[in-house]
Amino acid sequence: GQKGIKYLGWAIALILFLLFPMAAGSFFGQVMMYVGLFILMGMGLNLELGLAGLLDLGFVAFFAAGAYTIALFTADNAHLILIFDRALNWWEALPLAMFVSLAIGVMFGIPVLKVRGDYLAVATMGLGEIVRVVVLSDMARPLLGGSQGLLLIPRPWIGNFELNDPIYLFYLTLVCSCVAAYFAWALENSRLGRAWMAIREDEDVGQALGINLVNVKLLAYGLGATFAGLAGAIFAIMLTSIFPHSFQLLISINILALIIVGGLGSLPGVVVGAAMLIGTPELLREFGEYRYLAYGAVLIIMMRVKPIGLWPSAARKREVTASEEVEAILRAED
Repeated sequence: GQKGIKYLGWAIALILFLLFPMAAGSFFGQVMMYVGLFILMGMGLNLELGLAGLLDLGFVAFFAAGAYTIALFTADNAHLILIFDRALNWWEALPLAMFVSLAIGVMFGIPVLKVRGDYLAVATMGLGEIVRVVVLSDMARPLLGGSQGLLLIPRPWIGNFELNDPIYLFYLTLVCSCVAAYFAWALENSRLGRAWMAIREDEDVGQALGINLVNVKLLAYGLGATFAGLAGAIFAIMLTSIFPHSFQLLISINILALIIVGGLGSLPGVVVGAAMLIGTPELLREFGEYRYLAYGAVLIIMMRVKPIGLWPSAARKREVTASEEVEAILRAED
């Protein structure tokens, strides 16, 4: 009976959550959709950093790759229409966007295979800046539009129904997030996930145990980038136009902050961190710059009060508990 009441409560909460955007209006639907995009990107960076221990500050480049791929294959762009003789719809272009992001993720991983720690963060930040400069360059302007961006990106259709409202796009983002969360959970509990966690703790020991560092690292970069490409594909149809200034370094920093606040290596932590650090500032837009003051204060308080995150993974909890027990024993011996 208690289990039945518990499940009933969860079912009611889920129904209320699904109905809330329709009752609250388009603004809240757009905010929730924006949070969903960062959840998708957070799950991707969580594979790289939370599981494999690979700090990536150029993660926004994969987000941009997904968005630009959707724009190039669905908008009225003469360069790529020649490939298929017509513009693709969003559903047809989505696999291409994810594949392009995966390929760029693997390409990003190759130059930094031997780099670790802080040097890895600086190297990936440099790679992300290279992508931004290329997009803004005169060489790529005929294809990517330069600073003018790419316009008139069509919204997706389901039969005769167009997803032309933020509320509908929120439900699309929710479905994509649920599917991505399942794959992230499956990867975390797979042989590959255990290999990632092994090299996160010690690469040399992991290699001695037979883990192929090259394959494992490239898979982390590629699969993490795929999640960001999916988020970029949805972002493109949310705005129906994309510009280079939408893909700044601050996006990567926000993703990093939300997985640290939520808890490294924790999928529920990604959701909690995105809701707290992305959703709350969006709801407080009327307070202008003061919302970033609150944003910074929350980060400082979190790092002081609960550095392991709001919803840490079970493994992280065990590590912290064991460390505290050892410290208690040492204090008792002293």
